[in-house]
Amino acid sequence: MSERILLAGDIGGTNTKLAFYSSHQGYSQPLHLEGFRNRDFQSFEDLLDRYLELHPEDFTGICLGIAGAVTGNWVKVTNLGWDIDGGVLRERYDLQEAWLFNDLKALSYAVPQLPEEDLAVIRKGQPVGKEPIAVIAPGTGLGEGFLIWDGEEYRAVSTEGGHADFGPTNQQQIELIEYLQEKGIRVSYEQVCSGIGVPNLYSFLRDRGYAPEEEWLRKEIAASADMTPVIFNHALDGDRRCQLCAKTVELFVSILGAEAGNLALRTLARGGIFIGGGIAPRILPWLRKAAFLEALDDKAPHQKMIEKIPVKVVINPIANLIGAAYYGLQKLK
Repeated sequence: MSERILLAGDIGGTNTKLAFYSSHQGYSQPLHLEGFRNRDFQSFEDLLDRYLELHPEDFTGICLGIAGAVTGNWVKVTNLGWDIDGGVLRERYDLQEAWLFNDLKALSYAVPQLPEEDLAVIRKGQPVGKEPIAVIAPGTGLGEGFLIWDGEEYRAVSTEGGHADFGPTNQQQIELIEYLQEKGIRVSYEQVCSGIGVPNLYSFLRDRGYAPEEEWLRKEIAASADMTPVIFNHALDGDRRCQLCAKTVELFVSILGAEAGNLALRTLARGGIFIGGGIAPRILPWLRKAAFLEALDDKAPHQKMIEKIPVKVVINPIANLIGAAYYGLQKLK
């Protein structure tokens, strides 16, 4: 069979990664991988044209994992506002096909293909073959998806579960939801368990007196374009470890654990829980603490079932791209 070239993409709310993949070399070997900041471009087509200027290539198809709810072959990127139309891309670049799907569907397709070195084990558990697999990914937003066995292979299913209503599990979280509602915020899980949600947790803990905000930290946050990395850095930094930042991450991890357990219940994910996104690899030390699994497992009357589920963190930064490439190359065949 003649070689076919696929352009695969991972389009998040903040950044985009693009790479070519060859049908001969497969999904594990990206060609001309490039990352871009979305804010530098007016549209995805502008970004794609820039990539093609850097790497001119004849390609047959394009497959994109996108942070948004895909309708037909069209999507508006959540937290960004770009419109992406697969039919327009197909015609503009004279392609065999353009496939668009949710970024969690892309990540989910990657999960069964990833080698062990791409995964950090939080709990080995007792995986059950061919049973559903849950995938949750806190990044700029909160993505959720799962995999189901169709008799021959796993098929990925995307959801918009990150936008479901947040359910507090203790008094502090009840205070959190009241605090955010007073600000007029509809409190979904994404508003408390993602990059855009971390500032909400930080402000709540500061304003409700759970920990003081140091003056040096206030100045650093004021000078930063994005306060979330600042908070994570000082939660983990041994030299300038900040109590308020640490409490923010503790609250974040507790909410993430609870919602990962919720997703496992909804899908009966006896095959495993996989945590992706840009945040989880950065806070691995916190995910290894007992509090994370305690929040995840607190699911009576099904706690014993949940306690057996393996939990792993995806640490390969291009996992979404791998999933898009895997799917697109399969289709090109």
